[in-house]
Amino acid sequence: MRNLIEPDIIQRRVHDLGAELTSQYEGRPLTVVGVLTGCMLFLADLVRAISVPHRIGVVHASSYRGPTTERGDLRVDTTLLTDVRDRDVLIVDDIFDTGQTLKRLVSSLQSAGARSVHTAVLLVKEGRSEVDIAPDHHCFQIPDVFVVGYGLDYNDDYRHLPFIAALDESDL
Repeated sequence: MRNLIEPDIIQRRVHDLGAELTSQYEGRPLTVVGVLTGCMLFLADLVRAISVPHRIGVVHASSYRGPTTERGDLRVDTTLLTDVRDRDVLIVDDIFDTGQTLKRLVSSLQSAGARSVHTAVLLVKEGRSEVDIAPDHHCFQIPDVFVVGYGLDYNDDYRHLPFIAALDESDL
């Protein structure tokens, strides 16, 4: 595998994003909604960097299952989601690839009565979007490669890595 983003650079950017979000949501009823499972490390670091009071909820979304780097059908489960009525919602996801997950979640949370819905992602993959929305906030843009680390996985492995790496064919 080939390292793309080192741990200290990730931490610095997540801290800066937390400061931006603190300013944006000052005095507003914020709920941060993480998209499991890939967002876990990013979500944990980001919510600690947001210094305004906020609730935390999660949803589960997946389209990559098993040992594949090809997308399957998108499955979204919101049964773990806290009540978002009349609250500002920030969706936190690991990667913006085709955008299908964020588009569906934004619509779902708007329908659930959220006052506003914004998005923050760790990574934006260049040239892959299939939707008419873009994340409101992102930490890094990456080339169109399959990445792991800092929560992102291949067949449920590599999430624990403190850096972002591109997998080579020999890693698959």
